[in-house]
Amino acid sequence: MAALLEIKYFNTFILKKVLDYGEYHRVFCPPPLEEPPQPAWAVWNGSFGIPQIIGGFNMEYGNPENERNWVIEESRITGGYNNTTVDFGVRAYAVDEDTYATIKFSSLIYSGVFNSRTGVNNTNQFSVGEEITRTIQPADGSIQKLFAEDTNLIVFQESKVSRALIDKDAIYSAEGGGTITSSNSVIGQVQAYSGNYGISKDPGSFAVYGYRKYFTDKNKNAVLRLSQDGITELSEYGMVDYFRDEFNNIDSTGYPGIIVGGWDIYNKEYVVSLQTNPAASTQFYSTLTFDENILGFTSFFDYKPSQAISINNKFYSLNSGSLWLHYSTRVPRNSFYGAAIVPSTITFVFNDEPSLIKNFKTVNYEGTNGWQADSFVSDFTGPDNFNGTIVNYQDTTTSVYSYTEGAYDNYGNEYPEPGFPNNLVPPLNYAGFMRQENKYKANLVSDSLPQEAEISFGDSVTGIKGFYAVVTMSTDISTDPGGYKELFAVSTEFINSSY
Repeated sequence: MAALLEIKYFNTFILKKVLDYGEYHRVFCPPPLEEPPQPAWAVWNGSFGIPQIIGGFNMEYGNPENERNWVIEESRITGGYNNTTVDFGVRAYAVDEDTYATIKFSSLIYSGVFNSRTGVNNTNQFSVGEEITRTIQPADGSIQKLFAEDTNLIVFQESKVSRALIDKDAIYSAEGGGTITSSNSVIGQVQAYSGNYGISKDPGSFAVYGYRKYFTDKNKNAVLRLSQDGITELSEYGMVDYFRDEFNNIDSTGYPGIIVGGWDIYNKEYVVSLQTNPAASTQFYSTLTFDENILGFTSFFDYKPSQAISINNKFYSLNSGSLWLHYSTRVPRNSFYGAAIVPSTITFVFNDEPSLIKNFKTVNYEGTNGWQADSFVSDFTGPDNFNGTIVNYQDTTTSVYSYTEGAYDNYGNEYPEPGFPNNLVPPLNYAGFMRQENKYKANLVSDSLPQEAEISFGDSVTGIKGFYAVVTMSTDISTDPGGYKELFAVSTEFINSSY
């Protein structure tokens, strides 16, 4: 069926710019003007001097037609002095009655080709006569991330991950087999990966190393890896409860939380930082890493990146607009972005013979000097109801000093004393860890509160009772600050409790 197209001839550029509400108000309503009606967006061509009769800007905010359709006559590119000029000749174009912008959140569109070697630049051409769009299932949400790999384009939607073939199509037989054929379409067949996982609205969580792609799906409480075997849920490796709670709380502070991901090329680990308040400098975040060699999350870190990247065997992160090089020998360990040194901590559970009521007497470790025991806590006894009051007992010990910080001389002075000559070493005693055959050992002193009908309690009792004990150890602040410290193994000596 024939169609009649109206053709006009102008040397005219239609310039449009999308503004959000904040920028719209800043440009058009500087103080003390009243706020206009709040549009979701507006279009501005940057000029106030165009006659209203041909679509120029109208100061009356109630007329959206004039606010969204503007034109400008130009003879030079960008209107700059002595810039490249436009040939003065007739230019034919088809008139589109509907010139408003249309947002298709689950569609892809591509322009003409760009070739810097031949000088071809058709990136501003979108020919409606060619098949230049590809729409993916809208029910899976908006497209958040695109990643080109080999001759395929990986598309990350909010609830789905797909692979789009580039310059080729897939033809499937009745038996389910597939054959790749050449195609005139730039974006060919779209094939979804198995599993209803996406990237939610956190494209910043994406990281890639080799053929592995890492990302998070906050809506499904999952940390994910896309590899040659499909999508794997990494959070199932012992961290299901943790990520369920963290993802549910990431927007709980009233601030829009973000998830930052990156690949640490130095340690070959995926770094993910969950930030409930990105504007806060230190609080409301947790940064941890996943190691493929052990298939687990290995450690938490005390830095809060706004972006994490690896370049030429070095790992960098950005914070407050500054670039920070990690693992540098020019800065002390456990110091990030020039802040004070943060102690390393490790928490673990002693649970040998879980059905035996034990009396824990000592704590021992193999490693280097500089470790202290912050807490040694037993399990709860369970609530007892006395006169309507719920009591839940728990045994604790005093903290254990490190080998250096717990040393003192025969006069009770801390060692080393300021100004004490190094060649005059007095006899030393140790209030914390002491070293025997290159292994550090300390007795546990109870500081538990008295329990019902208990005769001996507190520091008159050695050790603590319990089925198991939760222990937290950390580096001290005096022994080689920012230096190298290792912790190989931790053990305890216990006996069967007599009651």
